[in-house]
Order: sequence, then structure tokens, then C-alpha cells
Amino acid sequence: MINLDGRTLVVSSTAETGIVGSGTVLRFIQRERRIAARYSGGRVVRGWLVGEWIGDAVTFRYAQREEGAGIHAGRSSCDLLRLTRDRLRIIEHFRWSTRVGAGTNVFDEV
Repeated sequence: MINLDGRTLVVSSTAETGIVGSGTVLRFIQRERRIAARYSGGRVVRGWLVGEWIGDAVTFRYAQREEGAGIHAGRSSCDLLRLTRDRLRIIEHFRWSTRVGAGTNVFDEV
């Protein structure tokens, strides 16, 4: 299990149905198998991920307030990869619950 506590990641690519973008920054905290992150930037005013490790993957529920579009939410499962000894990549497979759409986002550690 990779520890995400204290890590900061940025969005390096997003799905056509995604809202996060190159200006979105995610800051993680982790306590044992529980994980949370706050994020903002780009079209996202404020967002939260709340999830946990299940086996070798991380699953999240997310909610975010968007510029001029209200609050939207969904769920995702993520694959974590080591880019280098010190840097991680998260590949997020998401599905909206408040709007139509699904896709994949990629977050890279800074």
C-alpha cells in the first residue's frame, strides 16, 4: 500500500467529460486505509475526495463546487503507479452520479 499522506498532485490529463484540468491541484491526507484530498483550480472552486484502499486499488467518492455550475459528484477507482522512487501517478477512472459521463483522469505528483 502506497502512502498518499502529505502528497500534492496536479492533473496532467483529463477526459472529455472531466472538469478538472491543468490548473487543478490535489492535496492528500491518509490515515491507515482511509484517504481524503482537497482540490481546487481551473473550473473547480473546491472539491473533496474521500476514499479507502480496497485490495490493490483506491476507491473514492468525490464532490465538487464548480464555477457557475453548482455542485456535482461521482465515484472513482484509481490505479497508483510509481513514476520514480519519489513521484507517483494516479490514474482515476470516474463516473459522474449528478450528470451523464465517465472517463479517465491522470494526476502526477509535483
